[in-house]
Amino acid sequence: MDVSQLVAIDVHTHAEVSRDGHDSLSPELLAASADYFKAHGHRRPTIDETAAYYAERRMAAVVFTVDAEHATGHPRIANEEIAEDCAKHPDTLIPFASIDPHKGRAGVREARRLVERYGVRGFKFHPSIQGFAPDDRLAYPLYEAIEELGAVALFHTGQTGIGARVRGGGGIRLKYSNPMLVDDVAVDFPDLRIILAHPSFPWQDEALAVATHKEHVHIDLSGWSPKYFPPQLVRYANSLLQDKVLFGSDYPVITPDRWLADFAKLDVKDTVRPRILKDNAARLLLREQP
Repeated sequence: MDVSQLVAIDVHTHAEVSRDGHDSLSPELLAASADYFKAHGHRRPTIDETAAYYAERRMAAVVFTVDAEHATGHPRIANEEIAEDCAKHPDTLIPFASIDPHKGRAGVREARRLVERYGVRGFKFHPSIQGFAPDDRLAYPLYEAIEELGAVALFHTGQTGIGARVRGGGGIRLKYSNPMLVDDVAVDFPDLRIILAHPSFPWQDEALAVATHKEHVHIDLSGWSPKYFPPQLVRYANSLLQDKVLFGSDYPVITPDRWLADFAKLDVKDTVRPRILKDNAARLLLREQP
């Protein structure tokens, strides 16, 4: 991947459908997400289509699914499939995986295999959907493996549109996505590189505190149009966290075109803008110095 030729690196995109048409979430939860993001009728692209979309824009993108089989009973999209399809587009796509922490030792073995054989660069956790608190020792063997492998752990934080307005929220508990629960993880695994995904409503200040205090904790800006960012998030991105904030869209429910158009209107310093769009991600994910 020639980073010098890229306009941006999107650290947060979803593989929503498998090669054989299997959805990443149940129809009920997918419908709730589409309603929340006002994305009814949006097409769920294949990974090849995602690659073409980003290549046309001279961008790279991190791609992952969510493994929440224990809590939802819905079979995941295979991590191996995502990694294999991303490998066909090495100049554009960066494969992440997702492993339900409830899988225990089997999950640890899978993490090692995915990094060592398939080139996976990181792992996506969605505590609310997966039904676990990030600081639960249940997940610690998996974190230990990810840290040892030099991969990244990306945690959904804040409210989620998945399950929104479904009866009982579809069984999804928002409390698990408080970013303060990741603080223990950052203490107990001090070399683990962590991304707190999304502006963390209603816990934005907690996310800023953890990212400011812990060396390897970053924040991605996906899931929201920049015009809705809390003012304190913009202030910290412009100052204390200018090297730890990352562009992410949440594609396909939010497109990078929409996100970047709104970001261009945001009061961000000219010296900080390229760090958010590309340089910070290149350093974190590709170990490249801008």
